[in-house]
Amino acid sequence: MIKKSKKLQNPFVYEGYEGPDYFCDRTVETEKLIANLTNGRNTTLISPRKIGKTGLIHHTLNQIKQQNKDAVCIYADIFHTHNLHDFIQALGRAIVEEKLLDSRGALDKVLRFFSLWRPTVSLDPVTGAPTISVTFERSDTEYTLKSIFEYLKNSGREVFIAIDEFQTIADYPEQGTEALLRSYIQFIHNAHFVFSGSKLHLMAEMFSSPKRPFYQSTDTISLEPLHEEIYYDFASRFFKAKKGSIATDVFHQLYEQFDGYTWYMQSVLNRLYESEMHVTDYQQVRDTILGIITDKSSQYETLMNFLTSNQLQLLKAIALEGRVAQPQAHEFLQKYELPSASSIRKSLDVLKEKELVYKSQDGLMVYDRFLDLWLKRTFYR
Repeated sequence: MIKKSKKLQNPFVYEGYEGPDYFCDRTVETEKLIANLTNGRNTTLISPRKIGKTGLIHHTLNQIKQQNKDAVCIYADIFHTHNLHDFIQALGRAIVEEKLLDSRGALDKVLRFFSLWRPTVSLDPVTGAPTISVTFERSDTEYTLKSIFEYLKNSGREVFIAIDEFQTIADYPEQGTEALLRSYIQFIHNAHFVFSGSKLHLMAEMFSSPKRPFYQSTDTISLEPLHEEIYYDFASRFFKAKKGSIATDVFHQLYEQFDGYTWYMQSVLNRLYESEMHVTDYQQVRDTILGIITDKSSQYETLMNFLTSNQLQLLKAIALEGRVAQPQAHEFLQKYELPSASSIRKSLDVLKEKELVYKSQDGLMVYDRFLDLWLKRTFYR
């Protein structure tokens, strides 16, 4: 379905995709993705979380649909899947939702093809919007997967499929999941794929190692933060439209604060747009950020309760240090009164697994930038 921009009360969208008018730049990346997909080149899209990867995917699919109204565009987020059965449910739900938007007749045709599927419609408990799920017996998992790819192959239409957080399949308990998917995907010439992921080392391993089934099967795009000047022009335009303004130097400080990561920037700009006409002093930004992390305090306090003493101590130390190049170095351990290097190694593995910390080019840092600020503020001495 083509996503047309509607007039929003607040133009700084930080969840979902609301159309091209509220999407900033990514012109080069969008053109590259469209060129790859429409010319039969599957693509691996790699970036840290919160930088705008999912928005870019939706924008690209929207542009493809604008250019080819007969195209089938499917987006499936598999971040919360735990096995192949969950994967097929997520992909099946995405297909059903696309066909429901396409036409009722198209949906009926899909459901007749997948006689094993039992679609159910329920209401989202928060928004009240209808949501769809599909179920099938676990014993039919591989058969259902094969049927999905047969359906796509025989659809007679160009199909564009984005699978978000694709590295998740590496943790499935079923042996050979990657090889199974690759064996189907490589023979469907009318279906073109984007495999996106935020765990850089896992994605690189999956698509760059000769030992893995997807080795050199895609082009790779690595996403960087938006260019500051382009982002400023985008933000300033909306403030000017309401006869307000945002100062260049204030925007620069905000950009530096979050390294240009889109989700954090949009979260702050959303609140500034709501409450301020003219943003001329960075103290206005500080007050806004304080409001955000205050709202998140109970969530972060609960999260801390799930960590052991060593894990929490290490997480606080990384936040206070900012960037940690050598977390097991004697100087770092001594400075923050941390336990032995072996204990730190175990705690660090857990924090990485929970995606509470990640390794940037400059060293380890807290993944969630708002959590990082909350930790600094809560535990600073």
